[in-house]
Amino acid sequence: MLKKFMPIFMILVLFLSACTPIGPKSKSDVGSEDGTMSPSGKLVVYSGRSEPLIQPVIAAFQSKYPQVEVLLKSGSNSQMANALLEEKTNPQADVFITTEIFTAHALSQAGIFQAYEPLGYKDFPDTYKAVDASWIGLTQRMRVIIYNKDLVSQDELPDSIFDLVDPKWNGQIAAAGSTNASMQAQISSMIQLVGLERTEEWLKGLQENEVTFFGGHSDVRKAVGAGEFKLGLVNHYYYYLQLAEGSNVGIIYPDQDPGEIGIISNATTAAVIKGSKNPTAAKAFVNFLVSAEGQKIFAEGNYEYPLLKGIALHPDLEAPDGLIQAKIDLVQVVNRFDETFDLIEMVNLP
Repeated sequence: MLKKFMPIFMILVLFLSACTPIGPKSKSDVGSEDGTMSPSGKLVVYSGRSEPLIQPVIAAFQSKYPQVEVLLKSGSNSQMANALLEEKTNPQADVFITTEIFTAHALSQAGIFQAYEPLGYKDFPDTYKAVDASWIGLTQRMRVIIYNKDLVSQDELPDSIFDLVDPKWNGQIAAAGSTNASMQAQISSMIQLVGLERTEEWLKGLQENEVTFFGGHSDVRKAVGAGEFKLGLVNHYYYYLQLAEGSNVGIIYPDQDPGEIGIISNATTAAVIKGSKNPTAAKAFVNFLVSAEGQKIFAEGNYEYPLLKGIALHPDLEAPDGLIQAKIDLVQVVNRFDETFDLIEMVNLP
């Protein structure tokens, strides 16, 4: 069981030992005021995001900078992070894109990233920026419940993620499993929000309720859309992607009543690799990711919440301003990742 978590566990060991802190920024580590760059050559991007969700923004970047050849290597956050650690003395990647903040935060503490403030850095929320500028958030995602409208009526919908352990949903729920970064981050967030004991009870309740665990959220949303399950626990944009495919699905933003924890959220991030072989192209790419053009692609194509102020949401997307969001302390959550993996192993979460 432990082998399953070894890649991310290595990151946490490095984080907790706080090795190789990143030094202060120099002028070369700040985006040029007018954005003038002439990148060329090969740009190697490691991505914890699946290729279909990141490829559109890469294509747009290459259209703007045709002299750059982008080589994309996708895998799980753990796989990509472990590769970066193994390659630390001879980096093969120029940029890393994650599906959540916690891996980025741990890798920054391990000295993997170069401090860099891209153009528009000040326009991004402080919550989604490293204090040393070693990484920056790209898009926010909410943890929601997707449901099949043909199988579930409005009056029986769950209001909270804790309702998923209700026996009436036995065998009718799908979720991403323990190796999924978003699920790992949610569990860690829950430990901070409600404590280890209640989180353990929730995980055991999911298993007792015969929740089916998949490797990723695409499988979850497709299974719910096909009517194989009534409910699914996913990031919010998977609902919109499934809806766009013509499925009769609905969305629940959970835990919005007084006294409840609020909706758990996270963010994708990007960082320039320390020792990048093509730092000019790497910085130009990160500049593009956080630019209005890049943020618009994420918003329109992937139904994500852009972190750059002033970018219009997809017209079908509910504005986050009206949602009660869980009050999560990033440092506390990252420091609880050892507890998270101990808990996952203890309850034997698939």
